[in-house]
Amino acid sequence: MLAFDGVTVSLAGVRILRGVGFRIEAAETLALIGANGAGKTTTLRSIMGFTEVAGQIRFEGRNLAEVPPARRPGLGIGYAPEDRRLFSAFTVEENLLMPGQVARFPPAELTARLGRIYEILPELRELAKRPAGAVSGGQGKMAALGRALMIGRKLIMLDEPFQGLAPALARRYAEALRRLRDADREVTLIITESNPGLLKNFADRALVIERGEVREGSLNGEEAA
Repeated sequence: MLAFDGVTVSLAGVRILRGVGFRIEAAETLALIGANGAGKTTTLRSIMGFTEVAGQIRFEGRNLAEVPPARRPGLGIGYAPEDRRLFSAFTVEENLLMPGQVARFPPAELTARLGRIYEILPELRELAKRPAGAVSGGQGKMAALGRALMIGRKLIMLDEPFQGLAPALARRYAEALRRLRDADREVTLIITESNPGLLKNFADRALVIERGEVREGSLNGEEAA
């Protein structure tokens, strides 16, 4: 489904990814484990087309270099960045609908996808009419997940979704991810984390990223160095 082949990325003259190569199968849930600055976010941003990539990233056999960044969500890729990036003046529901509107989904499709989001994240229904700028940080992360669900039919990428969440909200977020997996057995998930223990009962496997290089990892308490 997704393959990195010799991917190298430099930012401001500093090499962040160094010849990275790995594969993710369809319907797999992958934990990408690494310390801050290891290259987790750069990996996801490279899939979205936000970096200059040497090497090749393929999605369903297609070289993503052939797909402009603005069109990659249209391939069925949803992305929830660490900083949420909600439009604060819009309501939560308007934020959820926006990716589908940009993709020009017909009204019936928008309604169906919004209903699915509310089934997986029922608290967003309660927040629907609230300005996104007025929600808490944890609620904002839920909204960012919902927005990724609107467009992510095939692949959903979550960047540090548990960071900064209180334990109770972290549990609710994990429950939402389980509902997502139960509702859609075909979607592929990539979740970045610094602590593999948070995903040990959820992810299928782990990759560890360290100093821009990727290796197979463990979900049984191994920390990235």
